[in-house]
Amino acid sequence: MVLLDTVDWFSVEYRQFRKGWFLQTDENSQLTFGHRVSPMQVGEGIFVMPFGGCEMRQPDVFAVLLLRLRGTKGVFLMAKIMLEATGLHLSYGERQLLKIEQLQIYDMDRIGLIGENGAGKTTLLQILAGEKKPETGTVRRFVPVAVIHQEGKASPGKDRELRARFRAQESRESLSGGEMTRNRITEALSVHPELLMADEPTTDLDEEGLGLLRKALTGFQGAILLISHDRALLKKLCNRIWYLRDGTILDFPGGYDDFIAERDRRMERETFEYEQYKAERKRLKESAQRMAERASQVKKAPGRMGNSEARLHKREWTDSVLQLSHAKRTIQNRMEHLEVREKPKALPEIRMKLGVAHPVEARTVLECTCSRMQAGTSKLLCDTGFVLPTGSRTALIGPNGCGKTTLLRELLNQNDDEIHFQGKVRWNPAVRIGWFDQHHEQTMDRKKSVLENIMENSVYPEHFARTVMACLGLRGEAVFKPLYLLSGGEKAKTALGRLLLMDCNTLLLDEPTNHLDLFTMEELEKLLASYGGTILFVSHDEEFIRKTATRILRFDDGKLVTTESGWDEMKKPVQTDRTAEDRGLEISRLEMRMAVLSARLARPAKGDHPEKLQQEYLELARQIHELKTAIQDQ
Repeated sequence: MVLLDTVDWFSVEYRQFRKGWFLQTDENSQLTFGHRVSPMQVGEGIFVMPFGGCEMRQPDVFAVLLLRLRGTKGVFLMAKIMLEATGLHLSYGERQLLKIEQLQIYDMDRIGLIGENGAGKTTLLQILAGEKKPETGTVRRFVPVAVIHQEGKASPGKDRELRARFRAQESRESLSGGEMTRNRITEALSVHPELLMADEPTTDLDEEGLGLLRKALTGFQGAILLISHDRALLKKLCNRIWYLRDGTILDFPGGYDDFIAERDRRMERETFEYEQYKAERKRLKESAQRMAERASQVKKAPGRMGNSEARLHKREWTDSVLQLSHAKRTIQNRMEHLEVREKPKALPEIRMKLGVAHPVEARTVLECTCSRMQAGTSKLLCDTGFVLPTGSRTALIGPNGCGKTTLLRELLNQNDDEIHFQGKVRWNPAVRIGWFDQHHEQTMDRKKSVLENIMENSVYPEHFARTVMACLGLRGEAVFKPLYLLSGGEKAKTALGRLLLMDCNTLLLDEPTNHLDLFTMEELEKLLASYGGTILFVSHDEEFIRKTATRILRFDDGKLVTTESGWDEMKKPVQTDRTAEDRGLEISRLEMRMAVLSARLARPAKGDHPEKLQQEYLELARQIHELKTAIQDQ
């Protein structure tokens, strides 16, 4: 048993330190640990320590070590290791899918596993979970593991509280995609694992389901390995990013925004180094060429010159040629030993606007009135309607099962006899519709290549079509693959590219981001944001809606409600009076920050600006006074 003197408050600096967290305190502070410490509990400012002592347990459970680093007392916290993988290799045919030397997952890790479609993310997750075996390598799991799978049927689990919270239902054929996703989530969480692996757990979830999932993952006591294209979830949850590229894992500490910033920095650095390399190689090549030209221009001795003069001139000529040849060889050696820099992979720029071949001149492309829309005995819409302005990008949103896909199909007159619709759908005669169905594979020929499928109805030349596909992540030789060899994400890219290149001026898209990787989603957002026609799309992805939609059409208690602005405007909270409890929590947070500032003012560190710290301290004191006055007035 190791006992330390007790203290309840101390100022702390948080920084990543090897495979744990280093908490650096004031020189005279002494620390007490009575429970496990996670990075979620550590932040800028004050760290609350419990009273009591701490037992030194087994190394694989938890360790607290007193260190003396550069004369400063501190504590090093080594988190519990939950999984370790070494030497993972897996190949499909001639392609080596995975070549990973070592991976480790620690307690309270929130790891986002990202990569392009077909990179092997799901395969790696299945190997780590023990559902698939690698060709070589070992995976050691030290804690119970559960997996939220991307697809497939699942029972709602045995935890009644979880079932009620997620409104999970017994598995049956009539369950919607979102309802099946809720079942897969509750089934995995019901076993109360210490390590949770999730493969696209947001698939088909509505706004309520997304909120429940985020709350469950944020409060999860253990480690999480997450594959997701939901950037809002990655930003909120993750404290590590694994980027799977060319079969290897690049480990980025920090969240998704940190990863994007680091990726951009690396791209800028690689671009600069490549330009420097190209310029230096060009300079050396030109220098070598000049030396060769000068050597060829050295004059030989004239034929009528005397023997002694000829010997002297020949020696001078030989010396000059040797010097120039030596200089040329030196330059060539420098060129050969010049460190080669590969050109960074940059996406081509699309200079031609899509969707403007045959524009609609009228103010609206669609007017829809609905007195009733019903699926079986379920009433979906009643006495409502909407219009679709020309050139708008409208997001159709609503809870699972409200009838979004049913409405899109009704606009196209594709519903079956179970759907009863009473109303009028008036399309402008100039409208040319492009339709992206969730079952988009049925619209393409599996035996034909990507390029053959997209060029079948394209109104653009092949070189432009290949540029569009490159932006969607299918570059080079990938466009010559037959459809049946592609992953689900690659098939979705092909269907989207085919649609964008057709002679359309109005797009109806049903969940176009399903199965797409993060990088393709970013490029699709750019393509749709610059699209010259009109778009009506269904999506549950907040970031995609935020960056693409110019207006929102939502299902609300059997009505269609239009917001003539984007996502952020619709989600602006209604201002309400704050409760005394909320103000009390805010006062506690501000007081903690004041304690940190007080410590820094007492002993300023290098780079601190005492006058700015003092100004911030006084501003916090003013805010606390106002909050306390507001509580007294309530």
